[in-house]
Amino acid sequence: MKKFFMPVLLLGVMFTSCSEDDEIKEVEVVEEVETPKERRNLEVEEFMFAVMDEIYLYEADVPQLQTGFFSTEEKKLDYLESFSDPEDLYYDLVAEHDEFSFMTEDYVALNKLLTEGVSGTTGMDYGLAYFSNSSNIFGYVRYVMPNSPAEEAGVKRGDFFTEIDGVQMTASNYQGLLGKASFSMTIYELAGNSLSPTDKTVNLTKVEMAEDPILTHKIFETEGQRIGYIMYNSFTPTFDDELNAVFGEFKSAGITDLILDFRYNGGGNVETAIDIASMITGQFNDQVILQYQYNKLYQEYYQTYYPNSLKIKFNNKIRTGEATNSLNLSRVHVITTRSSASASELVIHALKPYIDVVQIGGPTRGKFQASSTFYDSPNFSYRNDKGEVHVNKNHNYALQPLIVKYANKNGESDFVDGLFPDVAASDELGNRDPLGDPSEPMLEVALNYILGKAQEPATAMQKKMENGEIKTIGESDMFKPNYQRMYLEDQNIPIMIPSEMK
Repeated sequence: MKKFFMPVLLLGVMFTSCSEDDEIKEVEVVEEVETPKERRNLEVEEFMFAVMDEIYLYEADVPQLQTGFFSTEEKKLDYLESFSDPEDLYYDLVAEHDEFSFMTEDYVALNKLLTEGVSGTTGMDYGLAYFSNSSNIFGYVRYVMPNSPAEEAGVKRGDFFTEIDGVQMTASNYQGLLGKASFSMTIYELAGNSLSPTDKTVNLTKVEMAEDPILTHKIFETEGQRIGYIMYNSFTPTFDDELNAVFGEFKSAGITDLILDFRYNGGGNVETAIDIASMITGQFNDQVILQYQYNKLYQEYYQTYYPNSLKIKFNNKIRTGEATNSLNLSRVHVITTRSSASASELVIHALKPYIDVVQIGGPTRGKFQASSTFYDSPNFSYRNDKGEVHVNKNHNYALQPLIVKYANKNGESDFVDGLFPDVAASDELGNRDPLGDPSEPMLEVALNYILGKAQEPATAMQKKMENGEIKTIGESDMFKPNYQRMYLEDQNIPIMIPSEMK
């Protein structure tokens, strides 16, 4: 945390002259000190500034965070007080090129989302798009969570919708319409090149529920090969033991190839991502998988005092202490789209120096930075060294700024345009084949590639997407605060550097 000093110049100056009686006269110059103003409570604002000033990855790109920007502490407080909403202050401290740092007014809800996958949802995962000759937006259902309101209402993969509560979705209203706690929608279907309404209308209400990131997993035995498949939609720590159990099944079955389906996976927990990489391999235990880079202050500190903390390694245990079920594979196939981000990209990028990673589908998002949750407490953590909760009880604000970027073993990073596929494939809109079914278009491409078979020609809908006639604009997860984010856990937050070392 930078210190703001107000130099005090002691200007008691002695002027002497020789008079007839040698009288010495003193002239005292009175020091002018800035008087502190009466202010409203700024505890939230001061907390936000302190975090960003201390550990923010792009601190050097924000003028207000530079030493000397404020000539006095009072001027800094004037700046903090000029924002009526803490959120406005926070985003004024975020670098212009940073799309991923965020804040929350409810860290309890954020913690549930990050660690347990709990959020308010209808259970309907969807994408949003529009035809290039129209401004109207339509939604297409990608999958439905088991035991959710959407499943109970009969919503299926491949369903379309264009209206919410009878109002057509457009660029100006879709966020408000889909943000409702309850709504109705008519199910549409694809008829040729257009969408036609069916006689089915569903009523949906959001409930708080945890999404199991393992939507489905299977083992295909074909042409003398055993191919494992897992659709994994979020790196959620609570389900790590379940994930390890799936890899245990793959291991027991002696699979020869593995397909990781990350097409809808926007990221999540870094430790879980490293564990998955260790489950795929196993032969590289204790070798470097990632290299971390912090802002200048922290990077120099770690390089000097804790250089090993900058090099993250493969491991042979998951967070519960259970042994990792490793497959020792030398090749893995990963299905991706633009919805594949952060921790999904980490697995691909980190494994490439070690094994053959065949990427199937479309380019990924292009995110190689991770964040942590920071609380208003003496060390910015939720608990102190004794394990006691010690956050400020006066508010529930927490920050999630980017604090580190990663490179793989070879020092490669900054893939801002994403990671590009080796084999092109599209997630076909309106396709009703269940995810995990070998006839589902993207999985079929992956299986054909493994088996050395010719690929099927693109469908009319796929061609429309490839030609830009259909433009996607978002997806259901974009309304969640952790959308396409990757994060370190509380216990992995770097220690605050003592002020005397700065």
